[in-house]
Amino acid sequence: MFRVITIEREYGCGGGAIARKLAARLGWKLWDHLLSQEIAKMAQVDCAVVDSRDEKLDGRLYRLAKMFFRGSHERGTSLAESQIFDADCMVSLMERLALKVAEEGNSVIVGRGAPYFLRHRSDTFHIFLYAPHLEKVRRIVADGRNETEARQLIDIVDRERMAFVKYYFRSDWPTRVLYHLMVNTTIGDDQVVEMIVDTMHRLGRVPECSEMHQSRLK
Repeated sequence: MFRVITIEREYGCGGGAIARKLAARLGWKLWDHLLSQEIAKMAQVDCAVVDSRDEKLDGRLYRLAKMFFRGSHERGTSLAESQIFDADCMVSLMERLALKVAEEGNSVIVGRGAPYFLRHRSDTFHIFLYAPHLEKVRRIVADGRNETEARQLIDIVDRERMAFVKYYFRSDWPTRVLYHLMVNTTIGDDQVVEMIVDTMHRLGRVPECSEMHQSRLK
C-alpha cells in the first residue's frame, strides 16, 4: 500500500498548488515549505538560508576550495564541526528527513531530491509534473511576476535542478524510469489530482485516507 507520495516538478507547472490539493484530498501531511523549516531547525540556521540552497549546487570555485580543504591538514573536520551550511549539508539533512517522513507515512513530499532518496521504497508513489512553456509562463504571471521574469526563472530554476540531480544522484533530470506517473498539468489541477489518486487505485494500492475523504475513492 502506498503511504508516501513524492512530487517532482518543472518550475511554473503548478506543482506546489497541486501538491497542496492532493494532500488535502487524501488528508495527508504536506511536506513542501515545511521541509525547509525542519532542515533549518536541524542545521540551526535561518529558513531563508535553507531556501537559498534549495535544489542548487554550490558555486564551482567553492566546491574546488572545499575539495582542497578536505585534502589539507584539516581533513578530519566535519561539516558539523566547521559550522558550514552548504549544498552538501543540505542534501545530507534532506536525506535524513526524507527517510524519517517516509517512515511516518501519510505524506506528500515536494522535490528536494525525495524521489531519489526514497526510490527503493515500495510504499512510495513517484510523480513528475510538467507543462508547456507558455502554460508555465501563464501560471507564473498569474502569481504576480512579469512575463520577462517568468521566462527567465523557468530557464534558470530548471537548469539548476538539472545540475543538482546530475551532481548528487548521477542521473539525468527528469529520471523517467523513476516515476510511476508523469502528467502534463494543462489538464487542470483538480484533474491531475484525480488522475494521481485513480492511478494508485488502479494499481490496487489505494492510499490510506482520512475518513472524510475515503468515500470519494469508491
